[in-house]
Amino acid sequence: MKSPEPGATVHEQATAGRTKSVAGPRKRRIALYSHDTMGIGHMRRNLLIAQALIDCPFETVILLLAGARELSTLGLPPEVDCLTLPSLYKEGDGQYQPRRLDISLEELIVLRGRTIAASLAAFRPDLLIVDKVPRGAVNELDHTLAALRADGPTRCVLGLRDVLDSPQTVCREWRKAANEEAIRAYYDAIWIYGDPAIYDPVREYRFSPALAAKVRFTGYLDQRLRTRFAGIDGAEWLAPVLESSDQLVLCMVGGGQDGCSLAEAFSLVDFPAGMTGVILTGPFMPPDVQQRLAQRAAVNPQLRVIKFVTDSDLLLDRASRVVAMGGYNTVCEVLSFGKRALIVPRVHPRTEQLIRAERMRERGLLDVLHPDALSPQALTDWLRRDQEPPSRVRERVDLNGQARIPGLVEELLASPPCPRRGWLSPRRTHYVPR
Repeated sequence: MKSPEPGATVHEQATAGRTKSVAGPRKRRIALYSHDTMGIGHMRRNLLIAQALIDCPFETVILLLAGARELSTLGLPPEVDCLTLPSLYKEGDGQYQPRRLDISLEELIVLRGRTIAASLAAFRPDLLIVDKVPRGAVNELDHTLAALRADGPTRCVLGLRDVLDSPQTVCREWRKAANEEAIRAYYDAIWIYGDPAIYDPVREYRFSPALAAKVRFTGYLDQRLRTRFAGIDGAEWLAPVLESSDQLVLCMVGGGQDGCSLAEAFSLVDFPAGMTGVILTGPFMPPDVQQRLAQRAAVNPQLRVIKFVTDSDLLLDRASRVVAMGGYNTVCEVLSFGKRALIVPRVHPRTEQLIRAERMRERGLLDVLHPDALSPQALTDWLRRDQEPPSRVRERVDLNGQARIPGLVEELLASPPCPRRGWLSPRRTHYVPR
């Protein structure tokens, strides 16, 4: 085997002595990054995008870089693999801390940043899609983005959900983090996974003409198109619920890290006769809260608690109503399955969920309960109302995101990459976003 030459680049070291085992054209290589500091929403969104890319006419190989080890349990499509980073945790005030490693935040960011840089140098993606944070969590992508731009061929896309936060907060944080500078320097496009008729970030966040020119709206991501690539973890708990003749009301709290108040209130609901409530706690709900919920379910035949299932589609399809928080994926699920839903959004440290829920309510697509008004009685009153599911959902909101993404990839890879630009000001590289 040939040894790498002294002074060889990271890529040259990684490929020294490697022989080509498969003849034919090189498959497109796409990497997707998500920081995953709160729940599993970013990770699930990237999995949906990966599926859309696998369904493309062109052949692809996809590497997911994520900060939650639960990624591998959700089921990966063929030609997709994952690199799990040491995880971060976002506290109630929005500050980041190591989730498991007993090291400083600075040490963890150095570890994650170097891991990402080395991995992408070896993988050599044709396309990198970064979820939500232009410079990565605590700016851990700075050196990776600079290296990819200096190397030349990799196109970089910033993927944004429909709502980030209030316009005042986003404008302030983006200015402090030098996000526009980073987007101008390193990103070829901005994909917004939403419908501008519902919420238009270009207008709401006052994007500059340079940024607005990079924007493409995909539409919301249809959760029904998610393919089950692995067995459903927790499926043994679903059979009694799915086979029951009772109406099913599903309570979803995402990863569960910040859904304790909703889950506890739901567990105390006075369910009408012939109705069963099911709580999906998520993988991050604190153990003491899970224990209380399980104890209440043990004495209430109308309540079920399921810790985690890798695919909630079976429950969603069966449910007559949904009570949930207002995260991007959850709202997309409610819309995709056309369910009557009551959204109890998180309002701290961000108002993103409240803004999204209120915009959807204006369209008659769901109901909203402010968390300050949350109580078992408020949920009971909502469940006792005679309500039909929303009608003509797909005529009122664009849910065609996955269908558009392959065309956007083709458009991007057929165009020249954005010009090389200089590195960001060193004084801006240590901003810690809230």
